[in-house]
Amino acid sequence: MIPIDDPADPRLHDYTGLTDVDLRRRREPAEGLFMAEGEKVIRRALDAGYPLRSMLLTERWAEALADVIAHAEGPVYVATPDVVEQVTGYHVHRGALASMQRKPLPDPAGLLAGARRVAVLEAVNDHTNIGAIFRGAAALGMDAVLLSPDCADPLYRRSVKVAMGAVFSVPYARLAPWPHALATVKDAGLTLLAMTPAEGSVPLHDVPAAELERCAVMLGAEGPGLTRKAMEAADRRVRIPMSHGVDSLNVGAAAAVAFYAVAYGRPAG
Repeated sequence: MIPIDDPADPRLHDYTGLTDVDLRRRREPAEGLFMAEGEKVIRRALDAGYPLRSMLLTERWAEALADVIAHAEGPVYVATPDVVEQVTGYHVHRGALASMQRKPLPDPAGLLAGARRVAVLEAVNDHTNIGAIFRGAAALGMDAVLLSPDCADPLYRRSVKVAMGAVFSVPYARLAPWPHALATVKDAGLTLLAMTPAEGSVPLHDVPAAELERCAVMLGAEGPGLTRKAMEAADRRVRIPMSHGVDSLNVGAAAAVAFYAVAYGRPAG
């Protein structure tokens, strides 16, 4: 373990400016890194096979992560909470950060080959929503998540935090060019279901069981929803029945309902 008392120490470059969203969105993919925050998330990232670049801890969390430190392949920096806050730009409540190395994304066709149920996201660019969707996908048995090129980064710190590390449990890939690459989903034999509250869509509980044996649930960004071209590429447009005049749900909530419906629901035969 390496004591640090200077927040300007160049060895802490990975951890600087964590509150600058635009900067981190550019830096992290370009430099091949992402941030894992908190003991549970760090452990899950390591268990998922992401290589450790370094760790930045307060003394309290150095004790809690002693077993991880004993096998760490990168440097472990220890600093006071005040120094950590000066480096990162915010108070790190969990007192533990790890800079992890990204892994190459898999080929979408390879992910789909053995998949029964997947999520497909178009332009979901809010990190909180991405994290919530991945957490739901992991909990409700989705085999993979496919993202349009303009979706938010699942490995951004906020996404990972909201997902409680579930982004490490569900394999994902980018689908490009969009929306033409949706043909990859259909070519793999999955029924492409477009989620939309629009008139003419079918309630999820009315979708024939045969169409749910292998299917892809496609969701769009909060507010605008799926684009016309994405919906035109779908095999069927589906919706969640609503009550009390509510016309839609947060995309994270809608995703969880849809994932449960296709995995555990009892659709018509």
